[in-house]
Formats: sequence, C-alpha cells, structure tokens
Amino acid sequence: MINRPLSVKRRSAAGNGKHRLKHPIRTTNLISAGVVLAILVVWMIVSQQGIVDEKIVPSVRSVWEALVSISVEGYKGSTLLQHLGASFFRLFTAFGLAIVTAVPLGLLSGQNEKIRAAFEPIIEFVRPLPPLAYYTVLVLWMGIENESKIALLFLACFAPIFIACAAAVQKIPASYINAATTLGASNRQVFWKVVLPYSAPDIFTGIRTAMGHGYSTLVAAEMVAAASGIGWMVLDASNWLRSDVIFAGIIVMGITGILIDKIFRLAEKRLVPWKGNL
Repeated sequence: MINRPLSVKRRSAAGNGKHRLKHPIRTTNLISAGVVLAILVVWMIVSQQGIVDEKIVPSVRSVWEALVSISVEGYKGSTLLQHLGASFFRLFTAFGLAIVTAVPLGLLSGQNEKIRAAFEPIIEFVRPLPPLAYYTVLVLWMGIENESKIALLFLACFAPIFIACAAAVQKIPASYINAATTLGASNRQVFWKVVLPYSAPDIFTGIRTAMGHGYSTLVAAEMVAAASGIGWMVLDASNWLRSDVIFAGIIVMGITGILIDKIFRLAEKRLVPWKGNL
C-alpha cells in the first residue's frame, strides 16, 4: 500500500474515537434498484403490448434467450466470453502500457517545467481529438488487427492519466515539501513520502477516467474495423437486424463497464484510504 501522508495519520488518530457510518445509507440502494425495476417493467409493457415493433425493441425474453444462446453456442463462431476476451485483451494491454508510461511522465512533468513544456503541446493536441478521427491513420499504418486498436486505446488512455498526474503534483502545497526537506528528507524520500501519497487520489481519478474513455473507444474501434470483440458483435448483429443480440451486447457492455469501475473503486479505497482527508 502507498504510504499515507503524515498529516492524514494524525487526523486518523485524532478521529478514531468519533462515530463513523460503517454502511452506506440503504435508501439510495433502494432508489437505484427501484429505477432499474421501473425500466424493466416499462420495457416489458412496451414489448408485450406491441407498442413498438419487436425488431426495434425486442422483448425481455428474447434478449435473455439471445444472451444464453451467444454464451453457450456463440455468435459467428465465437462465444460471448471469447468476444469479451478479445476486447479485454486489447483494452487492458493498452491500459497497462498507458499507466506505466503516463504516470511517471505525468509526475515528472508536474515537477519539472522543461519536461512539461516538451509533452504539453502534444497532449493538448491529441486530447480533444475524437479517437476515431485518427484511427483510420493507425489502420493504414498497422492494419485492422490488434496492433492498431491497442495503439488507439493507448493514445485514448494516455492523456487523462498524464494530465491527472501532472495536475496532482502541481497542487501540492509547497509547505509540505519544504517541511520534509527541512527535516532532512532526500529527493527520493520527498517523492515517496510526500509527492506520491498526496498525488495518489488524483492519479486514481485519472486512471478511472482513462478506463471509461478507453472502454468506449474500444467499442467504437471494433465497430469500425474488427472481426471479433463485443463491439464488432453488436455492429454485425445490426446488419442482420438482430435487435435481441444488439440489446444483449449493450447490456453486457454496461454491466462489464460497471464491474470494472467497481473494481477500481475498491482498489482505490484499499490503496488510498486517506482520499478526501488531505
């Protein structure tokens, strides 16, 4: 676990005697469950009453049957898990490369103006561009296989992480660093005991943002040029008016996206428990 800042340790020790709410308020969970249930009820009514053509809005039962079918029998030669595996391989390979490059470069840029001046123009140019705008160039260079998709996802994930890391370092109060150096801390100790712990919450925020951006970019990339993956499956089903497969794919995308974000939230809670206490 990352070393927590000394100021947070003192606050935690002082607040141990205070009453803390261990469980989230259950009313919010009930509201969320109620909204989901209401959507399902409306969906069932619309499909059963024939208000909308089933080719446009399939029934809940047909979507469930399609989900079971593509999970067991597969879609166009690959099961749902295989399509998800292809998508996740591209996503997490690019995401991992983005983390190991963007985090150190972002932290260095936050501390060094010359490094920031070298990278900032490139980041500011690429960041606002829609990823699909330059995906065609990557396809021309690398083809339609995984290489072009991984490169696209890397570029999509790199900027949010880099910017979050650089901004986190820049907002560290100078008094924290001065106090550490006054007490005799070396540059390495200042980094590990002050800079990294203080920046960690913002780094995780940037990582979560990058993952969401990367996931949406992945689906779009697979819809443009791919032969496998969850995004390709949805696009191919649309060509054949298989709305049941389309809805099943969209639901799987949404659920897996929520699960991934939940995992990052749990990791953040575990590794950076002092978030919000600085």
